[in-house]
This record gives sequence, structure tokens and C-alpha cells, in this order.
Amino acid sequence: MPELPEVHALATDLGRRMGGRTVERMSVLAFPALKTFDPPVEALSGRQVTRVDRHGKFLDLVLEHPAGGTEDKADSSAGAPLHLILHLARAGWIRWRADVPKPVTKPGRSPIAARLVLDDGSGFDVTEAGTKKSLAIHVVRSPEEVPGIARLGPDPMADDFDEERFAAILATRGREQIKGVLRNQSVFAGIGNAYSDEILHTARMSPFAPASMPAEKVQVLFAALRSTLNDALERADGLAASELKSEKRSGMQVHGRTGEPCPVCGDTVRQVIYSDSTFQYCPTCQTGGKPLADRVLSRLLK
Repeated sequence: MPELPEVHALATDLGRRMGGRTVERMSVLAFPALKTFDPPVEALSGRQVTRVDRHGKFLDLVLEHPAGGTEDKADSSAGAPLHLILHLARAGWIRWRADVPKPVTKPGRSPIAARLVLDDGSGFDVTEAGTKKSLAIHVVRSPEEVPGIARLGPDPMADDFDEERFAAILATRGREQIKGVLRNQSVFAGIGNAYSDEILHTARMSPFAPASMPAEKVQVLFAALRSTLNDALERADGLAASELKSEKRSGMQVHGRTGEPCPVCGDTVRQVIYSDSTFQYCPTCQTGGKPLADRVLSRLLK
């Protein structure tokens, strides 16, 4: 799943490619992915992409009528900006196309969920792999109309997000496990499973540690959060969408590296399996050398 650094890079890349260009059409091929009906997708046609923003893990393409352009007076949204909001979920992605695309002959069998075409034929496809579909597309007048954006917590990379604010939030979470708190989008926007693993490894902290912790540990965790995300943002800066997945994987120290040696201490990276996800950690760096209980694995071994 793309998280804060990758979505930020996608927004930068799309803004560079699309800024000032006019949308010819937006087609949705996987209809369950479209979560809104008013304004209609057709209302995007003829609008210019003025900027591409990010809200947590959400991409936000802002589209307006060109200055002096003809507006449809019958369309109540004609005079105001529209927002094409994309949440790529676990298996969604953006594929940029430089040329006019070939028609999709079998939409039900194609990974393409939606297609945006600009006035010169370039544009992008929104794709989703696998059978579990959770990609979400919204066309709205304001980002806050999207429920997932309306309930987002603060962005941990915002200029006004400091250690004091971080400590105050953790204090309200009490005995909740820090791993779950970090990836809770209503608490911190943009951190997911992968970067929460990396942040905790950098902080040398157990994923099961309580969120409410002494000030010295808050300081260490906050520094780990900012350095981990800053490093990822710097690595992703300037990369095209096609390069971001491999860059994310190559930058991980423990996430997705079960069974490999920890690059810090050499111990074997372990994992804990849940019903719908896993996380990875280093016992020596994070849990005093003790493996964490893995209930799924324990049941398999009985």
C-alpha cells in the first residue's frame, strides 16, 4: 500500500506532468470503485488540472475551468473547483501513459479501474491488482466530503506538528499498542504498516509497547518518525510512479524482510501474522532479544 512518502511523490509527479493541462475525459471501468455520483465524472471534462495535493494517503487532483472558458450554466458545480480524490488502498496504483491509449476491450478482466485522458492523449490509468477490491475514487466539490479525509488525524510531516503535539496525542491513547496507534489514520495521517515497522525499528521500540510512555521515549520515537519519513521522502523525490514501488522496498530495513538479517545488529528479522496483515521487527533491536507471540503461528504448530 502506498503511504505518505509514495503518495507525496505521486502527487509531485502528477502535478509536474499534468499542471495546466485540460482533461478530455475520465472513464471509470470498475464501477464499484466510484464512491460518488454528484458531481458526475463527466463534469471533469474540459477542466484544467491546477494542482495535485495529498491528504494522508489520499491523492487530490484539483480541476477548474480555464480562465475565460465556457461554463455549463446547468451544472451547479461549473463555477467551482472539483476534486478527483483517489485512495489506492492495498493494491491500487497509477500508471502514466504518454500516448493515446488503446481501448479496453474486456473491462471485467482488466486491472484498469479508471482512465484519465488529457487533451494531448497522455494521462494515467488507475489500476488495482488481486481479487480483494478496495480502491476508492471520489469526485467532490471539497476534500472534506470524503469521509476518510474528514476523519484524518494531523499530518506528521506538517510544519506545525512538533514533539509537544506528538506527546499530547500519545498520552491520550493510554495502553493502546504503539504499532496500532502509529498506523491509525484518525490519529496520524499517512503512516501505514510499512513505515510504522520502520519507525519502531529506528526507535528500537517494541510494536507492543504502550502508546503512553515517558518523555525520553517520546523524544526518541518522534525523532525516529521524522527521520524515517524524511529519508523516504528524499529517496522518492523526483521519481516517476513506475519507480516508487521498488524504491520503497529497497529502503526498508525490517518491513517485508522476514528471515533476513537485521542491517543494524545481524539478528534474524521476525514477523507477527494477523488475519489480514503482518508486521516485521528485530528481536535484538526492539524486544530485548525475545520473540513476540505470534498467535497464528502458534496455532499452526499445535
